Amino acid sequence: MSLFPVAGFRLAAECAGIKKANRRDLVLMALGESSRTAAVFTQNRFCAAPVVIAKRHLSQARPKYLLVNTGVANAGTGVEGENRALQTCQLVAEAAGCQPEEVLPFSTGVIGELFELAPFSTHIPLALKGLDEQQWAQAAEGIMTTDTRPKAASRQVLIKGQRVTITGISKGAGMIKPNMATMLAFIATDVALPQALLDEWVVKLADASFNRITIDGDTSTNDACVLVATGESGVDLHATDAEAESFYQALEAVFVELAQAIVRDGEGATKFVTIEVKGAATAADARTVAETVAHSPLVKTALFASDPNWGRILAAVGRAPINHLEVDKVSIWLGDVAIVEQGSVATSYTEEQGAAVMAQADILITITLGEGEGQSTVWTCDYSYDYVKINAEYRS
Repeated sequence: MSLFPVAGFRLAAECAGIKKANRRDLVLMALGESSRTAAVFTQNRFCAAPVVIAKRHLSQARPKYLLVNTGVANAGTGVEGENRALQTCQLVAEAAGCQPEEVLPFSTGVIGELFELAPFSTHIPLALKGLDEQQWAQAAEGIMTTDTRPKAASRQVLIKGQRVTITGISKGAGMIKPNMATMLAFIATDVALPQALLDEWVVKLADASFNRITIDGDTSTNDACVLVATGESGVDLHATDAEAESFYQALEAVFVELAQAIVRDGEGATKFVTIEVKGAATAADARTVAETVAHSPLVKTALFASDPNWGRILAAVGRAPINHLEVDKVSIWLGDVAIVEQGSVATSYTEEQGAAVMAQADILITITLGEGEGQSTVWTCDYSYDYVKINAEYRS
């Protein structure tokens, strides 16, 4: 895959030995002088030390560097964890000649462990020397934990007659039910965007992408999604510009691709599942129903087995915590196969039809409620034997 460099955004990935030897586990990203940054973070109340520091620094200064480590999440580590996260920022500041508040730290890995500072002090100067706009692929590898492959997306579009670039990377394979938003995402563009618009868009974009995915229903302590606009293309874009919507759509395409890549690489996943809920009283109700189905272990294990046990889907819809549901209005499809019509098994349905859809690698489940105009889409995956194995052996 071609990853277009973003002018004003340089990256480097180092094998620092933070948790394991001989793997990229420390990533540094440098932002050009004209860059503006916006971010959303986990809503888990036990948010990690780097989240605390990153949010604080983002409110104090315009970021110049993003620092990511893998292997150790530095979550549940109290005051000492915050001190160490801050010390990594200070190490970057000393080596790069900036202020600690101009560095945002990010960590992912095992919760409840503190990292040693020696790998940071040794490898941050090396990362600074290796910064390059062409290092997106290496950075995508450097932020991985249980991921089986790096995740990246890139687009170039014409805005105001000039070709502009959007490139991003993400990581995550388990403990995924972002709620902003162990997932991280970093997206950069060379378009200049006002800070207020950047702040507004990152929330909307995360909600349309990373907040629509779930692997296991667990919201990590470390989730973060960062959007950087370097302005290096010379293209200034404002909300009132005619081309703002088309650029937003290009941004959304990158966000969605990165989010879906996380689901496709879910721990032990063999199926990519889209759950569409339509005809709900509200969009919130539609999302609640979709997530209830997506989080059901019985639905997810049936998906793995390619078993069209549609009663599990029906039961999940029925227990979704929404205020009103008339069961005789509910219809459900597997792909284009009607399995439930008006609350009971479709007269045309056969097990062979259902099994054929469930055997596919990409599956669409459509649910209509007959209550209103609300709709929502959630992307998820199945539960396989490997999901249990990977998480049972995570720390070994």
